[in-house]
Amino acid sequence: MASLTLPFAAMASACEIHLEGAGTVVSLRGAALSAVAEVQRIEAKYSRYRADSILSRINAAAGTGRPLPVDSETAGLLDFAASLFQSSGGLFDITSGVLRRAWDFRCGRLPGEAALQALLPLIGWPQVRWADGCVSLPRPGMEIDFGGFGKEYAADRAATALMEAGHRHGWVNLGGDIRVLGPRADGQPWRFGIRHPRQDRATIATVELVSGALATSGDYERFLELDGKRYCHILNPLTGWPVQTWQSISATAPACVAAGALTTIAMLKGLAAPAFLADQQASYLAVDATGRLLHHGF
Repeated sequence: MASLTLPFAAMASACEIHLEGAGTVVSLRGAALSAVAEVQRIEAKYSRYRADSILSRINAAAGTGRPLPVDSETAGLLDFAASLFQSSGGLFDITSGVLRRAWDFRCGRLPGEAALQALLPLIGWPQVRWADGCVSLPRPGMEIDFGGFGKEYAADRAATALMEAGHRHGWVNLGGDIRVLGPRADGQPWRFGIRHPRQDRATIATVELVSGALATSGDYERFLELDGKRYCHILNPLTGWPVQTWQSISATAPACVAAGALTTIAMLKGLAAPAFLADQQASYLAVDATGRLLHHGF
């Protein structure tokens, strides 16, 4: 029985693929490298940092009135974004990435309210013209960004590629967004630690999985602190201001895109997060602003 862990970097994150099974380490490595290539394909296709990506071309055409045709994969992701907007009551909005023009978490100061107010008219999924396989953004300066689910989608696609190649024991971890192919080769579950939102390199809980996915959203990835108050990168598209209620929320789901959507929407829901997660029948662990743990199914 062979075992392999392949670390790599993608989507500005430390990533790993772990496989166990029959064959050799060389064969497992070949399979893992093919899955890495799938992650890299998705990153290149949808990165906002690449001028030749599909999203960059769509964003560059904002305000021109020129609709751009998209392929079936991108169409599926746009439909997914539309469903998340609806299910979140408008809180999960892929047009809200424009807020990063006002928020610089490295500079140590808050944006002015005028700067935020100037950006809010550019936000709103209902403004996006998406029909018949073509998409356009009506206002100059508008943009769409798959950052809210791109990493989770890539984890699912990498895992699917591995399973289609016959691998059933392992997992894909893209910066803490995890998709499990199946149990350990001996049938035992995998154990994953959930990062402590206030202690580096510490875990606050562990979860066992034999399938499905685990994702976490938190206020510790990019943030600034002023006068004892933390301002993180998870921004409410309705106000332009960061979420404040939760330090982190983790959830499990059959697919990583579903787990990631649950945690992001829950962070944005504020005090309504537990009710939202209960309504979704989700297993979750949440850490509130005081460090208190709430959990169900963990």
